[in-house]
Amino acid sequence: MRELKIDSEKVKQKLVRFIRNQTRGAGFTRVVVGLSGGLDSSLVLYLCCLALGKENVFALILPYKTTSSVTLNHAKQVARKYQTKTRFIDITAQIDAYFKNFPDADKIRRGNKMARERMGILYDQSKELDALVAGTSNRTELLLGYGTIYGDIACAFNPLGGLYKTQVRQLAKDVGLPSQIIQKTPTAELWPGQSDEGELGLTYARVDRLLYCLVDKKFSDRKLLGLGFKKSFIEKVKKRIADNAFKMRLPPIAKIYPVR
Repeated sequence: MRELKIDSEKVKQKLVRFIRNQTRGAGFTRVVVGLSGGLDSSLVLYLCCLALGKENVFALILPYKTTSSVTLNHAKQVARKYQTKTRFIDITAQIDAYFKNFPDADKIRRGNKMARERMGILYDQSKELDALVAGTSNRTELLLGYGTIYGDIACAFNPLGGLYKTQVRQLAKDVGLPSQIIQKTPTAELWPGQSDEGELGLTYARVDRLLYCLVDKKFSDRKLLGLGFKKSFIEKVKKRIADNAFKMRLPPIAKIYPVR
């Protein structure tokens, strides 16, 4: 879709400034990035290196026993390409120890636990390294609630939260990320055979176009139907946005004073 096209050079410079300002404004000079070997985290790692210098960026690779060798190799390749300091921490032992107590837990619970375990490690390591945690979620994921609250959604700042997945892919291509990273099927590998689009039941190219028209342009249902979107698809996306909106809000705090 033409409207989703970005000026990659301008966006890159804006994101570099954003990372630098967010980090230095909080009194830090370094960041940690959870590097999965996927598109989003690889792009964030690259942008952080541009903003802060490779010596101030730490890539944390946090595999589980089902993480594929291909995924691990992609993460290592990206870390080598940008010459960042890298730490490998296998999360298998703590995940399996926990679920020994809950052997009937389904794959969603297990996937959420993995996401939160990884974020817990990122924050622990950030304390040791005196660094901020850089987020890696894109706008499509945030709007659809495709992420784990206090897991992969958690971060000190998020460079990609204003870019749809298709825009992330365009930016990654234009700045020269490895082609195998750009072309691979998006997956968090939370369970064997899992893919982002398969779990969502949506393709990024299709849903990004609808989200842009629905959220950014605020088109009515009538206009969306006129653009060729099916009613069932519109309703499905709207429901997903509404059902997951709580993930993007700060926890409500009860107001006590003044007491009436």
